[in-house]
Amino acid sequence: MKRTHLPLNALRVFDAAARHLSFTRAADELAVTPAAVGQQIRALEDLLGVVLFRRTTKGLELTDEASAGLEALRAGFLQFEEAVQAMQAGQSSHVYTIAAPRDFLASWLAPRLASFRAANPEVRLALVDGDGADFTEANLDLAVRWTEGPGDLEGVALATPMRVTVGKGDWIGWPGDAAPGGDGAEVPIHVGDAGQALSAAAAGMGRARVPLLLAQGWRDLQLIDDDLAGAEPCRRGYWLVAPTPQWRQKKVRALVAHLTDGG
Repeated sequence: MKRTHLPLNALRVFDAAARHLSFTRAADELAVTPAAVGQQIRALEDLLGVVLFRRTTKGLELTDEASAGLEALRAGFLQFEEAVQAMQAGQSSHVYTIAAPRDFLASWLAPRLASFRAANPEVRLALVDGDGADFTEANLDLAVRWTEGPGDLEGVALATPMRVTVGKGDWIGWPGDAAPGGDGAEVPIHVGDAGQALSAAAAGMGRARVPLLLAQGWRDLQLIDDDLAGAEPCRRGYWLVAPTPQWRQKKVRALVAHLTDGG
């Protein structure tokens, strides 16, 4: 069934004018001019095909037609307010659905989510594997992506994009750095992601260039003992991203602040 288009702004003006029985006091409440109130009322009367107010020697009076619909109209506005409150309550819930690359979750993100939960024990987390998980399909609140920037999303970098070489020996390549020795140089070992490259380097299989933030996470967990000296700038870094509606949620802002403040 097709819904009738409702002139909500004019109906709100009508409600204010009906409560005050004065266009001037309604205008004060709505922060508009009395002329604007009168214009909205006349437009609503034209649309409905009824007269809503009569002018008498005592001031404005509601017509029978106006009085007949006023109670239902006000009940409708209350339902609108309840609907808005329900949506806002959902945004302020303590359940987070977050997507992140598996290697980054294990070494850097998970310890910081643990500290966030320690400070906010009511928080519940649903963690999704994947650098490119779809926000709508996965119902995500926030994602960590290894990228050059937020693109069409809102976002903030977790750190200045840097990379560092860990391990010794032959080069280890991975999709984010397939030719670490330069074009034409032999890369005898290839793995699936930066985390696997770190694992291979830690096992003594060779050396790999990996995101500095990821390597720092490994060092913090004492999985590697490299000093991580000689880091160099790179194009890609780890970004927290989300569409604008999610990014503006109070709960998302709180988590972003925690993660970007050294959490």
